[in-house]
Amino acid sequence: MTGPVGVGIIGAGVISDTYLQNLTSFPDVTVVHVGDLNVERARAQAEKYGVPRAGTAADVLADPEVEVVVNLTIPAVHVEVSAAAIAAGKHVWTEKPLGLDRNGTAQLLRDADAAGLRIGSAPDTVLGPGFQTAKRAIAEGVIGTPLFAQTVFQTQGPDLWHPSPQFLFARGAGPLLDMGPYYLTGLVSLFGAVEKVSAFGSRVRTERMIHTGPDAGTTFPVEVPTTVQLLTSFSSGVQGQSLLSFDSALERAGVFEVHGTEGSLVLPDPNMFTGRIAVVRPLGALRDGMSFEQEWIDIPQQGAETGRGLGLLDMVRAIAEDRPHVASGALGHHVLDVMLSAEESIASGETVTVSSTVDEVPAVPVDFDPFAATL
Repeated sequence: MTGPVGVGIIGAGVISDTYLQNLTSFPDVTVVHVGDLNVERARAQAEKYGVPRAGTAADVLADPEVEVVVNLTIPAVHVEVSAAAIAAGKHVWTEKPLGLDRNGTAQLLRDADAAGLRIGSAPDTVLGPGFQTAKRAIAEGVIGTPLFAQTVFQTQGPDLWHPSPQFLFARGAGPLLDMGPYYLTGLVSLFGAVEKVSAFGSRVRTERMIHTGPDAGTTFPVEVPTTVQLLTSFSSGVQGQSLLSFDSALERAGVFEVHGTEGSLVLPDPNMFTGRIAVVRPLGALRDGMSFEQEWIDIPQQGAETGRGLGLLDMVRAIAEDRPHVASGALGHHVLDVMLSAEESIASGETVTVSSTVDEVPAVPVDFDPFAATL
């Protein structure tokens, strides 16, 4: 690839705003087409961000200037749309999850490989300066040898604020598949592939009520567990413990901690690109009844700040440089496999061996500059 890479977006919903804001600011890519089932919505987004063309998904796939398709459709059709883009000879960047079943996503990766095309998958928050600064600190031994990790996402639920929350409680969502990708992608990026999963889940209510918007007061069915406790065993020997819940009166999200032989590291919210990184050192001798206060030692964040679309930018640069990209389709497939294995563990009450694996996830160089023209 030489010069700015042509990008077409399929799906002009709410999340397209943040993608368009960022992708139109990166010199190495240029957005040339926006497509949607609702052509008027696609046209409005194109006009808002100065994109020259708008139309249907088919129009985007047929556009010869589109080299990479950004798939922002609903999860149920992620594989279908991504497969159509591969068949049209386009690289793909897709929102999470990569798909909803192992066979479909595995075939998608095989088809892309056979065509010599790349697939990248959200979340790309792991490319942000917050997570990458923490990843470098762990690699440099700031906490010694990592032993275990803890992550927490707990909220009352998106039905409290979302005007149409039904899809977030349907198959392919819930706290596990909706928020799990952020936490699990971060963990896999640090510790490698997950080998085994044990999980417990509960669905406290079979119906929830919409609290805001024109449908406030109406109820809808809950199809998936709304609280999941997840234990993960990584190939590196590290263990993970994660809580994902839509049932908590106490709102607490973004907890991501790694504990090692020489200290503990607090990482940023994995749903964000930036945030606080701090290390806590072990205590010395401690007598019964002694009071103590542990110091959080901040680690300065390094790297340029940006947002969604960073993974796509890394992918197109990786194609030009003939190197692996960070947020790969293989990573997205493995994280999906881990989440589906967790669902199977919940249903069976047994530990499940994860069938897939993934290569070591590359780090982002400190001098990676999204706003430089490199192609």
